[in-house]
Amino acid sequence: MLREDLRNIAIIAHVDHGKTTLVDAMLKQSHTFRENQTVEERVMDSNDLERERGITILAKNTSVHYKGVKINIVDTPGHADFSGEVERVMMMVSGVLVLVDAAEGPMPQTRFVVQKALEMGHRLIIVVNKIDRPDARLNEVQDEILELLLDLNASDDQFSSPVVWCSGRDGTATLDLNTPGADLSPLFDTILSHIPPMEADVDGPTQLLCSSIDYNDYVGRIGIGRIERGVVKQGQAVVVANYNNIQQRNPGKIVNLYQIEGLNRVPVEEAKAGDIVCFSGLEKINIGDTVCAPDCVEPHKFVKITEPTVEMTFSVNDSPFAGQDGKFVTTRHLHDRLFRELLKDVSLRVEETGSADSYRVCGRGEMHLSILIESMRREGYEFQVSTPKVLYKEIDGVRYEPMERLIIDVPDESAGAVFQSMGNRKGELLHMSAVGSRTRLEFIIPARGLFGYKSEFLTSTKGEGVMNSVFFEYQPYKGEISRRSTGSLVAFETGEAVTYGLFNAQGRGALFIGAGTPVYEGMVIGESPKSEDINVNVCKTKHLTNTRSSASDEALRLITPKKMSLEECLEFIGDDELLEITPKNIRIRKRILDSELRAKARAKEKKQA
Repeated sequence: MLREDLRNIAIIAHVDHGKTTLVDAMLKQSHTFRENQTVEERVMDSNDLERERGITILAKNTSVHYKGVKINIVDTPGHADFSGEVERVMMMVSGVLVLVDAAEGPMPQTRFVVQKALEMGHRLIIVVNKIDRPDARLNEVQDEILELLLDLNASDDQFSSPVVWCSGRDGTATLDLNTPGADLSPLFDTILSHIPPMEADVDGPTQLLCSSIDYNDYVGRIGIGRIERGVVKQGQAVVVANYNNIQQRNPGKIVNLYQIEGLNRVPVEEAKAGDIVCFSGLEKINIGDTVCAPDCVEPHKFVKITEPTVEMTFSVNDSPFAGQDGKFVTTRHLHDRLFRELLKDVSLRVEETGSADSYRVCGRGEMHLSILIESMRREGYEFQVSTPKVLYKEIDGVRYEPMERLIIDVPDESAGAVFQSMGNRKGELLHMSAVGSRTRLEFIIPARGLFGYKSEFLTSTKGEGVMNSVFFEYQPYKGEISRRSTGSLVAFETGEAVTYGLFNAQGRGALFIGAGTPVYEGMVIGESPKSEDINVNVCKTKHLTNTRSSASDEALRLITPKKMSLEECLEFIGDDELLEITPKNIRIRKRILDSELRAKARAKEKKQA
């Protein structure tokens, strides 16, 4: 049978092209909320980190009703580091809304997510959003979208996808630019007419593919997925199987069953093929598993998730200040938390190392791992991490490294500085074009060439540049790239930083700390403009004498210290440094804290080189 009463769609786009804002408007215009209900902006971004950063990190489900049809909507992340979230939810839907900014046009992540949708044969609806922007390039953007579809070998049906012109903020849509839209009815009508209803075998044996995992303290693990075949009932006995591990079969029972209505999970007695449901009771369920009827165990094939490209080492904090701030500080705590993250993040890899106190964590990029670090920090975990490194591959005896497709929009006068930086970082120019009053540059660059570049980029473009990148492919190793040209100011002794000591140290470089900050030997307290590290004594106080100095009453003026965010610290740290993470503090430190031992180790490295 055809599920004419149901459509399952995902909204995919590049970061900040307006997906979540458009979902807000769809929820309001479908009367999901009461007339007098107070609703926050970007209501789907429920996570604290999502609200603070203004980005979507986790894919989330909602639903609206229009003309008697239930439309299940999956709001997906736009940042390339969280593209694993996009890949896994593609199995839940039958079509996608491809959102493109009317001024920026298709960006790197747009290409990535559209390619995934095309590979799965999904139908597309092109939604050109923010058409009310003063710098909108409507005709050019439409041409760029068609070029992208051609480049990605879209089928004839996909190439002739309908185009809807939208303003998500105003909640309007139109199919004709000469006729201004009044509401989102044209978008809803296009979804019903163009996205096909699912062909559902309601009478067959149960088959439910789990595409997402949630967790609740009261009911434990909650699976989310689409019923591929048959009917699922509350209390039903089932078997959990996996397509890649056919031998692993875990019997269980569906204890609770929910369907998503708006932003709420509503308990139901049963659901049938085509429905997206949430269920609990199966403690061993994982993403990619299939819930089957006991008499017909047929696991469903799951999409192949793109491999990670960046790794870091997470280890137990062993600094002199260890255990002062954190609630969870032991190896067991760190192990349990990292492996628990694997249950809901399909892009993450966690491996044990030769040391019992450290773990190798692999992800899609620096932001992917920094979000994990920040989440753990807020939960009360205390640990330390190493500098990010790319994952190499050995192919036919040749070392290959991950490459990124980088798109940069800068003012015309800043293009020269970008070219110089890209040359130093082994970037290759693919394309250069004018976009309004700005220049758009497209490069292929080693992923490691982007480490630490963001701060330099903002400085060279005076804060007016915009850069976005997405994984391109593996290519042969491009040669050495200098990660950092500056050194560190390192605390010489343990104590409390005082004004006199900081005043003498600030002439050596930019400081990260102010007076009254506790420090320990080997802690990095600033950046030196020279390539070598400099040991400074910020705990040094002024010696008292029985002679009054003519300048003794003059106040020592300190330059305001540079406050580093978590991402900036990850960009800054060198190979011989670690980042100490606690709920209250983020500190950069040397791997070897003792200055004499550090000097001997450095001399030994030079001798071996």
